[in-house]
Amino acid sequence: MLSHHPETGKLRLENVLFALGNPLRLAIVDTLAREGEQPCGLLRGEVAKSTMTHHWRVLRDSGVIWQRPLGRENLISLRREDLEQRFPGLLTSVLTAIHQDAAPHARAGKPGDDVLR
Repeated sequence: MLSHHPETGKLRLENVLFALGNPLRLAIVDTLAREGEQPCGLLRGEVAKSTMTHHWRVLRDSGVIWQRPLGRENLISLRREDLEQRFPGLLTSVLTAIHQDAAPHARAGKPGDDVLR
C-alpha cells in the first residue's frame, strides 16, 4: 500500500465528510461500491490526470479508499469495512442518497456518468 492510509481508529468524521462532499469523489465512491477495485486509469475517464490525483489523495488521506501499486498504475478500492467499523451506516446512507438523487435522471445514464466526463 502507498503511504498516507490512516489507521481505522484514526479516521475522522469531518475528513470523511469533506472527501464525500465533492460530486466527482462521490461518483468515484459509487463506482467502487458497485464495481469493486478499479485501476486508476479506468476511473479517470476524460478528467485530467493531475485533477484525479488530487481527488484520489483527498479520498485516500481521509480513509475512504485504499490505493495499491500494480505496475504503472494504482489499483483503487473502497475501505468499506473500515468505514463501517468507524462510522456504522454512514457509507450505506451516502450510497443510498446517491442512488435516490440519481433515480429521476436514470434514463440519462449511470450515476456519475456526467461527473466523470
